[in-house]
Amino acid sequence: MELSLTFYVVAGLAVLVTGLSKSGFGGGLGVMAVPTMSLFVAPQFAVAVLMPILLAMDVLIVWRYRKSWSGRVILSLLPGALAGLALGAVFFEYMDADLIKVVVGSLALIFVAEYLVRQRQSEARDTTRIWVPSLLGLTSGFASFVAHAGGPPVKGYLLKQGLDKTTFVGTNTIFFFTMNAIKTVAYGASGTMGPESFRVSLLLVPALVLGLWLGARLHHLIDQSVFVKVVYAFLALTALRLLWDGLPGVLRT
Repeated sequence: MELSLTFYVVAGLAVLVTGLSKSGFGGGLGVMAVPTMSLFVAPQFAVAVLMPILLAMDVLIVWRYRKSWSGRVILSLLPGALAGLALGAVFFEYMDADLIKVVVGSLALIFVAEYLVRQRQSEARDTTRIWVPSLLGLTSGFASFVAHAGGPPVKGYLLKQGLDKTTFVGTNTIFFFTMNAIKTVAYGASGTMGPESFRVSLLLVPALVLGLWLGARLHHLIDQSVFVKVVYAFLALTALRLLWDGLPGVLRT
């Protein structure tokens, strides 16, 4: 497959931003990578190219945050996430990805709106129902399998747990490392990933390394209150991008 220089530039920037976001701020902007790369290649190929890159990011970040994560939070999300991955594997070749983007983007905007409302209240109370983490995990697992867009459904939930920024990033990384490891096996078994996609992945490794380094530096330079605002800003941006990409397709059906 012949790919243009423009594709490699755009893909490199997408990987760099994904690495910076995952390493420094617990993700958020990485959800934009597949839609951006899909302007040049089929979404299935974009997903395949990003899969080993995301897994490599997670391995490196997991080691860094191996002592700073919340098992309680991960266990609350994991059952739903595993079910979502299974559903994504079943419907990956047949479902309308535009509808998933709209649903995920809408959830993300709800979390941002809730945060803005709580900023005006004297006391922020967690009103999370017991079924909420399972539903969010299900949505995250499903969106993660079909478009690597599993971050927004769980980001607001993680932020509401009152974790410090280091534990937040560590918990987010452990959770998505678990999902990405499962997806890698599934993509390989289904033939979604192959030699061609892996060759492109290797060419994007320098952007991966630079993004992880920048994220680690910024993580230590930004304090807790600013960090939360940055994550919510990332969340809003990704939500708008998902809606921008998904709504035209949904409205046409």
